[in-house]
Parts: sequence; C-alpha cells; structure tokens
Amino acid sequence: MGQTRANLPYAEVIGDPIAQSKSPAIHRFWLAELGLEGDYRHCHVKAEGLADYIAARRSDPDWRGCNVTMPHKQAVMALLDRIDPLAAQVGAVNTVVPEGGQLVGYNTDVPGFLEPLQPLLGRNHLFRMARVIGTGGAARAVIVGLAQNGFVIVLAGRNPDKARALLDELDPKGEHHAAPIAHFAEPTDFAFDDRDGLLDLVVNASLLGMTGQPPLPFDWTHAPPGSVAYDIVTSPLDTDFLKAARAAGHETVDGLAMLIGQADHAFARFFGQRPPRGRDAELRRIITGG
Repeated sequence: MGQTRANLPYAEVIGDPIAQSKSPAIHRFWLAELGLEGDYRHCHVKAEGLADYIAARRSDPDWRGCNVTMPHKQAVMALLDRIDPLAAQVGAVNTVVPEGGQLVGYNTDVPGFLEPLQPLLGRNHLFRMARVIGTGGAARAVIVGLAQNGFVIVLAGRNPDKARALLDELDPKGEHHAAPIAHFAEPTDFAFDDRDGLLDLVVNASLLGMTGQPPLPFDWTHAPPGSVAYDIVTSPLDTDFLKAARAAGHETVDGLAMLIGQADHAFARFFGQRPPRGRDAELRRIITGG
C-alpha cells in the first residue's frame, strides 16, 4: 500500500491569523521540484494554544518542524529546549526543528532579509547607513542583520525611547540613532553630500502600509540619491512605499524577496536539502497569481 498523505513527513507555519500565509505555496513548490515526499501546511494557533501545540508536535514522528509568525516569535522561545545563538541575539524564533530529541529554535529572518542585498553587501563601501521604520518584532531581525554588516542605523518609531532601547539591546556597541517616525513624514530640503562609495537603505520593518493597516508616512526627500528601498510587507506586494520610492528614482526590494530567502534556510532544516532556486521567477508568479 502506498504512503498516505496522513503519514507524510510535514512541516507547517503557525500564527494568528495564518490563512493568508504564502509559505505553504513556497515550500510545496520546492517539494514538487525536488520530487520529495512531504507536505507543508498552515496551522492556526492562538496565543493560549501555543504551549499545547508545541507539546502535541513533540510526539508526532511525521512532524519536521514549523515556521513561526506573528504573534508567537518571542513567546515560543520559552517552550523550546535550545535556542540557536543568532535567534538568541535577535530575541525571536521563526523556525522550530526537532533535533536529537530536542526542539531547537532558529531565526532565518536575518539571512532571509539579507539575501536580496548580497550583491550590494559584497562590495566595499566607505560608509553604510540604513533608515529603518518600525520597532516591533520584525525590526529585531532587520537591526541585527544590518548591524552585522556594518550599517549605521537610524531607527524610527512612534516612541523614540523604545527605538533607542531596541538599538541598545541588539547592538550596544553600535553608533546608531533613534528618531520619531513623524520626522520622516514631512519634506526636507537637506542637501545630501556626494554619495559615491556609500550604501544607503530605507527599510520598512513595520506593518504600516500593509492591507488593513494605516499608511506609512515617509517623504522620499529624506533618502539620499541612490538609496535602495526595502519593504518587508507582503500584502500588498507592491506597496505605496515602494511605488513612491520608484517614482523618486530609487531601486526597490519587496517583501517576497525576504519571505523566499528565509524560507530557503527553513526548508533545508525541515527536509534536509537546500531548495532549487533556479525557478524563483516562476515561484513568484505562482504566489502572486501573475
């Protein structure tokens, strides 16, 4: 008798809400490309059910792990046996894997965020600066990734004191700056110097601009010429933030680039193989319905 779907090895993504997740489409595409027996699902887990979920999965021999999204990335840490050093530094886990009888927490958001920037990060720069919007859980991975790559960070949030505390927690030795988000909402006539040899990023690491959320107030006169705009929001994929960036002449990176990048690292831990990346364009079309 052939293997039934019920006892296939599987991984999943958990969160609240979760039905909108694009992760199943990504992982299933790669499983099919590699011809691997397995599945990837989504599972709606509320905060009060997180401990029971983890306890139940510990005894499931077919379970290969899970991705963790809002609002569980920090709460899940207390339920695990071991935390990878990078995840401990970020203070958030987005990938849980059973290893040697233990549940281990990883953070693949950091390498996922950095992946589309690698062509730029591979070059030498005189100075690197990133203006980052947001002080929530997603911003933690962004800050750590940028700090590891030599960026001076200007972190903007509704509460500058929270932004300052986050910078001091995640990179206490860095010479970073905190600012109120309202500072970037109004036009400026600041005359930027010659940016040759410099790398400037503007990153939306908040939920602002996401479907159902308030818009992101950012005036592109605050971005030096040649800046790269990066929005981690995936719904809508082409946000007003990115549209305005392109209109101002800046290159852009959308949230699907980070989502696919972090899924790459998670997939390898779940299924023991790195996913095939030669058909990313087709994968993007499938996810976006384009």
